[in-house]
Amino acid sequence: MNRERSRNLYDRALSVLPGGVNSPVRAVRPYPFFVKRGDGAHVIDADGNRYLDYAMGYGPLLLGHDLPQPVQSAIQSRLSDGPMYGAPTEVEVELAEFVARHVPSVEMVRFVNSGTEATVSAVRLARGYTDRDKIVVMQGGYHGAQESTLVQGESGRPAEPSSGGIPAAFARETIPVPFNDEEALRDAFEEHGEDVACVLAEPILGNHGVVHPVEGYLETLREVTDEHGSLLVFDEVITGFRVGGLQCAQGKFGVTPDLTTFGKIVGGGFPIGAVGGRAEIVEQFAPTGPVFQAGTFSGHPVTMTAGLETLRFAAENDVYDHVDDLGERLRRGLTDIVADRAPEYTVAGTDSIFKVIFTREGPSDREGHCEAGCTQDANCPRFDYCPKSGADVDRAETERWERLFRPAMLDQGVFLTANQFEAQFVSYAHTEEDVEATLEAYKEAL
Repeated sequence: MNRERSRNLYDRALSVLPGGVNSPVRAVRPYPFFVKRGDGAHVIDADGNRYLDYAMGYGPLLLGHDLPQPVQSAIQSRLSDGPMYGAPTEVEVELAEFVARHVPSVEMVRFVNSGTEATVSAVRLARGYTDRDKIVVMQGGYHGAQESTLVQGESGRPAEPSSGGIPAAFARETIPVPFNDEEALRDAFEEHGEDVACVLAEPILGNHGVVHPVEGYLETLREVTDEHGSLLVFDEVITGFRVGGLQCAQGKFGVTPDLTTFGKIVGGGFPIGAVGGRAEIVEQFAPTGPVFQAGTFSGHPVTMTAGLETLRFAAENDVYDHVDDLGERLRRGLTDIVADRAPEYTVAGTDSIFKVIFTREGPSDREGHCEAGCTQDANCPRFDYCPKSGADVDRAETERWERLFRPAMLDQGVFLTANQFEAQFVSYAHTEEDVEATLEAYKEAL
């Protein structure tokens, strides 16, 4: 493919943007292609190349790039009334009511402007509500670009910042434990339980290889936090309104947290974040409580409209049936391809999320394996080989995935997320024919 215009745009970008991008994940080697427009399940780049898109904006585009007419019309109508006002609007109440009606943990919502802002606000709220300072997070979990969670460290040792610009004192208030490790979680609480404000966890690691919880792990999070008077906060920025439909991942797994953070789909493709949970906790936000949180663009009427109309359309049509069916078809097909081409690799995902993790080992006997992606089934022959934590994914062939496999897929017209870690997504715009074309591309690339 000719990508000369993208190359020239990147050359210009390097002069005015650090690394030529506005988010480091976009800095793919040797340079990113620049998108001109979206078209259904495809994007077209600046050189006119057309790609089947499974990044889907890194998750927000549940409906694809061409919004259904009712959704598009509502957004355009709202925009024609003026971009924003600095005062409340009815649509923000309606979106909050929709979320509270469908998500098990949510009685009250505070809208913010990004997933990062949502998790920052949730951590501050948990600390204010409990009057405690420490938080427990999962190694390999991602909660945005915030000081409290950009940390690294092994169990039993003080955490350190994983980014420049973060004081070491901040990291000391964060306790990282491996995902799916019940013993490490209980050890952390045995040592620090009286000081822990909350456990902040994705119900599925969605930004580190797509790792399912083992049976009973989320229930253990609920049990341990209850025992110690801490809050359980689910980060559903990725899984919210994608895994488990309108009830989100917490509904799918049957575990209800105290607080939930949202982003991506709840804004219908526009910038958004949200914190929802029990009213007695969320009311600790100002002006009804002592925890300050505010934002000029919070509750932006165009974003509120896009989110509400997207979720209404999903509720009233076959959106989840369609995307979940295609996601399962993809994972089943990938499982067959991997069994033939690279049996050590792991197919992961659920609902409309999928990923092939380039794990280095696996059993020779494929009988009895999970048929549509790893579900952490203890009876599956691959159970001991499937990634259980972020560290397990780190040991996969990440360089092979990024440097060889992804470019090969791009050359065949399939746009995947930038690296081994980020989840990939099916949208309402994808078709069975798209799935078949994608599977053929995987066969060739693997």
